[in-house]
Amino acid sequence: MSATYRQPGVVLTDHRFTVPLDHTDPGGETIELYAREAVAGDKAGQGLPWLVYLQGGPGFGATRTVGKPAWLGRALKEYRVLLLDQRGTGHSTPANRQTLPLRGGPAEQAEYLTHFRADSIVRDCETIRPRLTGGAPWTVLGQSFGGFCTVNYLSAAPEGLSAALVTGGLPSLDAHADDVYRAAYPRIERKVAAHYARYPQDVERARRIAEHLLDHDVVLPNGYRLTVEAFQSLGILLGGGEGSHRLHFLLEDAFVRTPHGPALSDAFQEEVQGLLSYAGHPLYALVHEAIYGQDQRPTAWSAERVRAEFPQFDAAKTLTGDGPLQFTGESIHPWMFETDPALRPLRETAELLAARTDWQPLYDSARLAANEVPVAAAVYHDDMYVDTAHSLRTARAVRGLRTWVTDEFEHDGVRVGGPRVLDRLLALARDEA
Repeated sequence: MSATYRQPGVVLTDHRFTVPLDHTDPGGETIELYAREAVAGDKAGQGLPWLVYLQGGPGFGATRTVGKPAWLGRALKEYRVLLLDQRGTGHSTPANRQTLPLRGGPAEQAEYLTHFRADSIVRDCETIRPRLTGGAPWTVLGQSFGGFCTVNYLSAAPEGLSAALVTGGLPSLDAHADDVYRAAYPRIERKVAAHYARYPQDVERARRIAEHLLDHDVVLPNGYRLTVEAFQSLGILLGGGEGSHRLHFLLEDAFVRTPHGPALSDAFQEEVQGLLSYAGHPLYALVHEAIYGQDQRPTAWSAERVRAEFPQFDAAKTLTGDGPLQFTGESIHPWMFETDPALRPLRETAELLAARTDWQPLYDSARLAANEVPVAAAVYHDDMYVDTAHSLRTARAVRGLRTWVTDEFEHDGVRVGGPRVLDRLLALARDEA
């Protein structure tokens, strides 16, 4: 039964749907999906078109909002919005260290998780769309990984779309994960250089923390083992509009004096564990590289292997000299399944996914080349998370796709500048720009 309730200016309705685990076996096992419908309070009784929001990730449930913030307020001016918890996230049959053992051992868990990529998410959307729209197509807004899902939607079921909007999420149609990370590490290095140019005092601060971690076994309050590599992965912050400032504030007061000498402060450790733990979104770690799998080659811990091609990211080598410590980000590594207590029980499952070779293609180049759905995409110049060159190559491969390339925003532009971003994309999709 759906529950309807109110927030300031918004009427919200909870929806739950039953869908096949494997859409190629519609009579087989099912899972439950959850989605929250949002409509402006003064338009609740109107027959508005639908917009479904596909959250970035993979592994994150739809954003929990209060009222009409950022892009949502703009969307609610003309749409009834569906905030979908993609399968395995939020309230949609969550997949984590607590629930996955219900499937059996690592082999059964890995097999189950093969059904949690973009293609299954799109089939979920097509299963629930007729129940909400009466069969009418809807607009999709895909942020980051949600954009990957949107391009799959254009490949697999364009008849379900009246328009497609993408923010920071045009994927390469054919790149292996190795290609993705070979492009990523130089981008990350540029972001780190820009951070140190803004906050030169952080060069010494980061080195001091790294040196401390090499000499001390630091276990955070939640049981996370803070290694140098884990500390470096805080560079994931640098892909957001406020990320450089957040990293700076984190580094500036890392140490306190104790009777036993300098130690990392409780406040620093508390904030770091919140940034590094995958307890709230374990699918991000489990299937992050699998979202690129489609060419009969294993991903095989691609980010870890490719990192070895960039020795400047080796902290131990850096600390033997006087150069700046390189941060990393937007990459998953096998050591995370040892340092993070939320991931430790899933290490063997992750290994099996990394070794898998039978991933099905995610994108249909021929169908995209003949696309008739209005599509607009925001491509952020030098986006740390999604390679700009890959995105623009894909944009050229999708018939009629219009891009807005901007350096006004970082990857989280739809959150920071939501109304402006959505206005621009809607104008492009409607050929009004």
